[in-house]
Amino acid sequence: MIPVPFDPEDVAEADAIFGTHEHIDHVHGPSQAPILANTGAKFYASDSGHEVVADEDWTGHWDVTDDQLHEIEEGDTVEVGELTVHVEPANDPDAIHPVSLVFEHEAGTFFHGGDARPGEFEQVGEEYDIDVGALAFGAIGNIRDKETGEPVRTQWYNTENMIVQAANHLQLDTLVPTHWDMWKNMTTEPTVLHSHAASYEYPASLEIVEVGDRFDL
Repeated sequence: MIPVPFDPEDVAEADAIFGTHEHIDHVHGPSQAPILANTGAKFYASDSGHEVVADEDWTGHWDVTDDQLHEIEEGDTVEVGELTVHVEPANDPDAIHPVSLVFEHEAGTFFHGGDARPGEFEQVGEEYDIDVGALAFGAIGNIRDKETGEPVRTQWYNTENMIVQAANHLQLDTLVPTHWDMWKNMTTEPTVLHSHAASYEYPASLEIVEVGDRFDL
């Protein structure tokens, strides 16, 4: 795993943190609670994400208050400064209650699917004009079972076909693959998507970024 590339204690300004689902790389007290404590930011996640917050006792271990914690579900809208954030459905068979997020701003619209796969995105693509969308891109491989040590054939995130299908359902102008470089034995090569997506209407472009990169919308 790639470690968090900064000390959360160093974050001086933040308005909100969103968690799309309950997995440790999306909702994690040691990474996120210090930011809430230092900045007064609000935390938004579905009920399964808030179960992690309760289990880790964010209000007890860190200086986080109950009024900073907000549960969200499909159909909700959250205003954060100049951003309007819409909570939409997500199909993630590995999560308990995943959601996806649409961030609208006068500069453009950004979509984050968490780790979701195709299945809930067509209506989202029809409702919003999305400029940039982040979707999890993974692989199928053998992961050793933690208890038995035996290899188990596992699929994590979207395959090449699935991520392009999701991008078309969402009608993305630009696709940003995520997660492809994160997990040992499950890494994949995102540049193959240039050729794979070429015959489809969407995405119009592909932005390959790694931890530490940035691009502007």
